[in-house]
Amino acid sequence: MIGGFFPAFDSPSAVAVSFDLFGTLVSVEQTDPTREIAEGLRVRGVPVPEDWAEAYGERHVDAPDGAEVPLPAHVASALRSRDIEFDAHLVRRAVVAAFDPEVETRDGAREAVEAAGRSGAVGLLSNCSVPELVPRVLIRSELDRDAFDAVVTSIGCGWRKPHPEAFRSVAEALGCGVTELVHVGDSHRADGGIEACGGRFLPVDEYPLAELPDLLTREAP
Repeated sequence: MIGGFFPAFDSPSAVAVSFDLFGTLVSVEQTDPTREIAEGLRVRGVPVPEDWAEAYGERHVDAPDGAEVPLPAHVASALRSRDIEFDAHLVRRAVVAAFDPEVETRDGAREAVEAAGRSGAVGLLSNCSVPELVPRVLIRSELDRDAFDAVVTSIGCGWRKPHPEAFRSVAEALGCGVTELVHVGDSHRADGGIEACGGRFLPVDEYPLAELPDLLTREAP
């Protein structure tokens, strides 16, 4: 609803809502990516260096500040730094297989997304460097994938929150300007970056998901 507003915030410019995924709409089990990826490489016949933990923890790709480095590219660079020969396809498969989480939908998440969607454009904006992970998590959650007008990931757009380009990407996908966007998330550092772009930030530690359906009610002026 272009031109609508959020009465709770007296914000006549807000026309779309985006949600963070991990820690906001869903919770996932924590794994040790260094160990899981190493195991995935071994079972696929890719040699793993003895100092794998050190290699994995090093920075290998010279990317601009805020740019996303896909995890398969990072792992491939870590192996090259130890003169390991490998099939890039096998590395990607090992990385994807290492992230196979159990997913728990947070209380109020589905209702909050539905409430935002009833009033206007709603999107998902997630920092995620692992291919295929966000779609997999959405499928395993209780969220309705079709409830989102746009799903934007850092691996897809190339930028991680709080970089402004991440928020601009989801705003563009939702058909609005970044200053017209309200973003819901759990990280004041990452998700709160929307405020530097002129948009609104709703931290879930201050605005619980269960309260968002009321807060996200929009009416025509």
